[in-house]
Amino acid sequence: MIAELVCSAVALVLYVNTLGADFCYDDSRAIKTNQDLLPETPWLNIFYDDFWGTLLTHSGSHKSFRPLCTLSFRFNYALGGLEPRGYHLANVALHGAVTGLFAGAARRLLGRSCWALLAGLLFAAHPVHTEAVAGVVGRADVGAALFFLLALRCYAQHCALRDAGGGWRGWAWLGACLASSLASMLWKEQGVTALAVAALYDVFVVHRLKLPQLFTLVIRRRNLHLLLSVFLLAAWGVVLLAFRLYWMGNKPPNFSNSDNPAADSPSLLTRTLTFLYLPAANAWLLLCPDTLSFDWSMDALPLVRSLADPRNLHTAAFYAALLVLGWSGLGLPFRPAPPARGKESNGKAHHPAVTNGKPATNGHGHHGSDQEHGSSESEHPPGLENGTKKPTQPPGASLPTTENVLVFSLGLMVVPFLPATNLFFYVGFVVAERVLYIPSMGFCLLVAVAMRALYVRLRRRSCKSLVLYLGAALVLLFGIKTVLRNQDWQNEEMLYRSGITVNPAKAWGNLGNVLKNQGKMAEAERAYRNALYYRRNMADMLYNLGLLLQENNKFSEALHYYKLAIGSRPTLASAYLNTGIILMNQGRGEEAKRTFLTCADIPDENLKDPHAHKSSVTSCLYNLGKLLHEQGHQEEALSVFKEAIQKMPKQFAPQSLYNMMGEAYMRLSKLAEAEHWYRESLRAKPDHIPAHLTYGKLLAMTGQKAEAERYFLKAIQLDPTKGNCYMHYGQFLLEESRLLEAAEMAEKAARLDSGEFDVVFSAAHMLRQASLNDAAEKYYGQAASLRPNCSMAQKPRVVHVDTGPRHSESCF
Repeated sequence: MIAELVCSAVALVLYVNTLGADFCYDDSRAIKTNQDLLPETPWLNIFYDDFWGTLLTHSGSHKSFRPLCTLSFRFNYALGGLEPRGYHLANVALHGAVTGLFAGAARRLLGRSCWALLAGLLFAAHPVHTEAVAGVVGRADVGAALFFLLALRCYAQHCALRDAGGGWRGWAWLGACLASSLASMLWKEQGVTALAVAALYDVFVVHRLKLPQLFTLVIRRRNLHLLLSVFLLAAWGVVLLAFRLYWMGNKPPNFSNSDNPAADSPSLLTRTLTFLYLPAANAWLLLCPDTLSFDWSMDALPLVRSLADPRNLHTAAFYAALLVLGWSGLGLPFRPAPPARGKESNGKAHHPAVTNGKPATNGHGHHGSDQEHGSSESEHPPGLENGTKKPTQPPGASLPTTENVLVFSLGLMVVPFLPATNLFFYVGFVVAERVLYIPSMGFCLLVAVAMRALYVRLRRRSCKSLVLYLGAALVLLFGIKTVLRNQDWQNEEMLYRSGITVNPAKAWGNLGNVLKNQGKMAEAERAYRNALYYRRNMADMLYNLGLLLQENNKFSEALHYYKLAIGSRPTLASAYLNTGIILMNQGRGEEAKRTFLTCADIPDENLKDPHAHKSSVTSCLYNLGKLLHEQGHQEEALSVFKEAIQKMPKQFAPQSLYNMMGEAYMRLSKLAEAEHWYRESLRAKPDHIPAHLTYGKLLAMTGQKAEAERYFLKAIQLDPTKGNCYMHYGQFLLEESRLLEAAEMAEKAARLDSGEFDVVFSAAHMLRQASLNDAAEKYYGQAASLRPNCSMAQKPRVVHVDTGPRHSESCF
């Protein structure tokens, strides 16, 4: 128990520096914009939506069904909203619990020795876990690992009671194992592999069978309890997989070619060589986690296109090592066995007159290290045949042999990784460090077993001590690397900068978004251009660069990049939206109409984020309706607005759309309908300023002067720095013949919005109405300087300018 507590404590200490971290990378979509976390969303939705909040049966869904993880995020949201500390605290606590459980499992395999402690400490400190623990979305892997280990622990109890004649209690533990495996799968898909690992545990650790014995056992149907347990595990696995496939609509997910380039390659040779190489690349991350990255997609790992690629040597070495280890663990000899001299059992070599690897001298053997570095066990009784005849002790009563632990460790490393190999279906990533969280358990056991075997074979005490020091040094190096890597996960800027050397296109592009949000426009533009230097056809980066240029009033360049983005991804609705807005503002109304209509007709099939797509389509329809409204086509505008309301997703903010509906009805003199939509706008967003202004004008028209004035004053109170609010109020005062007050409001508006022609010109008009001719002339001159070719601004004339609802929404 002490070893488990020590390992858990180390795991917690190493990740303390993540508690102050922000949300990073995938956290935004899984948490910050996920509607399933909100209290107003029915909690049952998490069982119908994927991890990112998209309906599982939708063609664009990621098909990542992880309701228990989403439920934990919802619990975090209920306790602290979007405060990151609570989310990180839960991740660190889960990692500590998983580390304790793993250390306990290692103790059952390696005994109460320093080797079990070494395995637990390696797992606590391994740097490849930083993405799973420091990144909040990695909780899916950590939670799955927790129930994965609980399933194995329950199955170990089942085996112990089953073989000791425990009756129904043993089968109750099997039921707990099956339930835990279900929970593990509901945290993350690979949790279902706990069932296969449990079967390996029963066969190779509890019954200690070799491969020839296993075949004989199946053919002769002996040891029915073992066969029944394994059969139940397999049957439950089939049920879970069938349910999983049915629940996600009986269709695999669709991924873009940048997510998994090899899957999109037309060359069978390229796909084969690359997919064979990827497990070797993942194994290298476990063995030497020096270079880590938040994302390994695109060209981070170039495709293996030919047999001459030197990386094929890495692939061959990896599979050769797996074959050698598996061959040794399964008890298959490389050559005919020499006469038996003894057998290593759980790290202890048994030879005549040899104890713990040291020959006895003068009848005295050294026994002290048994308790320090590994518990011994007796040999299997000779009466055990093909795993069918029970030995004197129940199976698993003593510690398993090194070969047994070796084959189980290999299974624990390989089996949970199989879903990520593209062997059964294509996955949406090239390499994902968090996917290695569970397989790393097998790796840590392998390292501990290897070091124990080396320790036993060495003769000199100094060499044995060196092995122990090397183990401690490895834990220390892993711990230092983990703490340093955690710093990269403190915020998105640090994370993306750390990934530039591995995946420059993705890292520069995401860094550009961060810099843009910080107001560093020049640096953001450089970052976007750097991203496009490495990968020219990234639609998102082309769009983001266009958006930045649009915000800097470089409209021609912005249009160029939007068109490139659309050419790269014709379904990118947001690019159509902003293209249409620029065209509309440039007076190219017909082109803008065509652009908006094209956007509105794009289906959301096979799109990664259908919610964002629907929001962009709704915005396109809103702007199209607004354009028709300004052109005087009110009935057409209303038809478009109604279509927008039908297509509007839940997360879309509808207040501007409702307000424009009200304005269109106002133009048609349908005041009751207009009032309804103004009220709907204010209900959707009580502080929506344009709705206060337009509703105030409606109330003034219907004779509710006091109520109208209240809405105008409320708009000014909501944003005292907006000249348009004063202008609307001044127009109301002018109509009420309160000329001096109107003039005062006009001057305030002109001072605040001195660069807006409509505001300045209307201010001059109001001042002239109030007979303040000197001030009026000043502002007419200012209006003329803003728009020199406008004849209305050339000389002071009594002209009534409608500065009301037509300008209200566009000004905000």
